[in-house]
Amino acid sequence: MMREPRPPARWSPASMVALAVTALALSGALLAHLAFLFLGVAPANAVSVHHREGIDAYVQPEFAQDWKLFAPNPMQRNDAVGVRVTAVDAAGRTRLSDWINLTDQDVESIRANIAPSHVDQNMLRRAWDSYVATHSIQGDLPKGARGELTGTYLKRVVLQRVGTTWEGGRITSMQVAGRFTLIDPPAWSREAPPDTTEYRMLPWWPVVPQDFRKL
Repeated sequence: MMREPRPPARWSPASMVALAVTALALSGALLAHLAFLFLGVAPANAVSVHHREGIDAYVQPEFAQDWKLFAPNPMQRNDAVGVRVTAVDAAGRTRLSDWINLTDQDVESIRANIAPSHVDQNMLRRAWDSYVATHSIQGDLPKGARGELTGTYLKRVVLQRVGTTWEGGRITSMQVAGRFTLIDPPAWSREAPPDTTEYRMLPWWPVVPQDFRKL
C-alpha cells in the first residue's frame, strides 16, 4: 500500500521573522564594514576627518591597506626592525641577547617564495609604522587610545617571532629598535643620494606570561 507523500515543511511565522532579522543584521554589518574600509583609504573628506579616530580604531591594524585608493605610494626606503631580550636561566642569572634582525628573517622567508604570505611581507613593518605614528619621540608617549593599541600590537608581533625563551632562559624584557635608509635615486635622476641612516630605539618593555596569550 503506497503512502501519500508528506507535504513540504513550512517555515513558521516566527522562523521567518528571525531569518529576516538575521539577514538584515548581517547586511547592515557588511555595509558598515565596507563603509569603514572605504573611508579608511579614500582621500580626506568631511566624514573621514570628523570620525578619523573611530575609523582608525576599526580599520587598524587588522584591515589596514598599504596603498591609498587614488594615490599609490610604494616604499622608498629600506627598513630593518630588530629586538634584543633579557632572559633568566634556571640558575636565576639574567643574560642579555645580541640584536636579532627580525626584518632579515622576513626577507629570507620571502626570497624565492612564489607566494609569500602577508605576515612575512607586511605585518612587522606595519606594526612598526603604526607604533611610531602614534607615539611621541620625546618620552615615547602614546597619542590616545590608538597609541596604546599599537604599542600592544607591536609587542605581540615581536614576541610571536622570538618566542618565550632565549637560549634556554625565560624572556623577561625586550627592546625594539628600527633602522631606516632611503633608497638611492635612479642613475638618470638629479637627486642627491641620501647619506644618512635614521635610527629609533624604543624603551625596554617588561615581558610577562600574559603577553603570550593566544600567540
